[in-house]
Amino acid sequence: MQIKTSTQNHNQRSKHRFFAELPLNKPLIMGILNVTPDSFTDGGKFLDPLTAIKHAEKLVDEGADIIDIGGESTRPGAISVDLEEECRRILPVIKDVVSLGAAVSIDTQKSNVMRRAIDLGVSIINDVSALESLDSRKVISDSGVSVILMHKRGHPRSMMENITYDNIINDLMTYFSKRIESCLEAGIDKHQIAIDPGFGFGKSRDQNLLIIKNLWQFRAHDCPILVGLSRKFGKHKDALDRLPESLAVVVNSVINGADIVRVHDVAETKDALAAIRYEHL
Repeated sequence: MQIKTSTQNHNQRSKHRFFAELPLNKPLIMGILNVTPDSFTDGGKFLDPLTAIKHAEKLVDEGADIIDIGGESTRPGAISVDLEEECRRILPVIKDVVSLGAAVSIDTQKSNVMRRAIDLGVSIINDVSALESLDSRKVISDSGVSVILMHKRGHPRSMMENITYDNIINDLMTYFSKRIESCLEAGIDKHQIAIDPGFGFGKSRDQNLLIIKNLWQFRAHDCPILVGLSRKFGKHKDALDRLPESLAVVVNSVINGADIVRVHDVAETKDALAAIRYEHL
């Protein structure tokens, strides 16, 4: 099968005019704000609401189009958090971050958290369970907010125990077809949906790299594509030292068709994308 060129990928990207009312004429940068004690690379840094809000301001100043707030870690081995604890972590932060000018996303799998976040002005739900819950699909259908459907296997505690696929690209394509159809049947409009292959969620390093190379194939779903690659690749044991590798895989993903990049390092990502002329498309 012939791999499409970056020019062809750009032509396909331009078909998608907006996601969550944000224009997709260039890649969108989603800044990560984890208000958790155990998240990957930044757990515990922003537990205090004032510290979290200050960091959100920094991300917006650096060029983030979206701030993605998470109150429950989904890293491999993470333990689930109950509803009230998740709300205690995120709701005070949401109230202030929605006023900063960027779109606000909430990274949650719980329908009741979605409802409360939407009531505070959140415009995107980032669900690593891809709206498996009927109640969650109803929340999105009733509210009209946008949603990101991510692929993963099992739960964080066990998702790296089964990383065998018949054909990982075909398997993910089939998965997204089923999840999108489930959303449409629930009354969610196609324009509300973006998809995320779920890098690192039940996938090996080589499988992740194969997905990056074949991102263009996911264009067949006619939904914007989000990639979450920040600090997941690199030779350094400490993920905080993986900035060069993170920038490399993010740029490669954009060339191969990604519309939204979810990152910790917003300013550096913005500069890297400008270097390949996507900043000004």
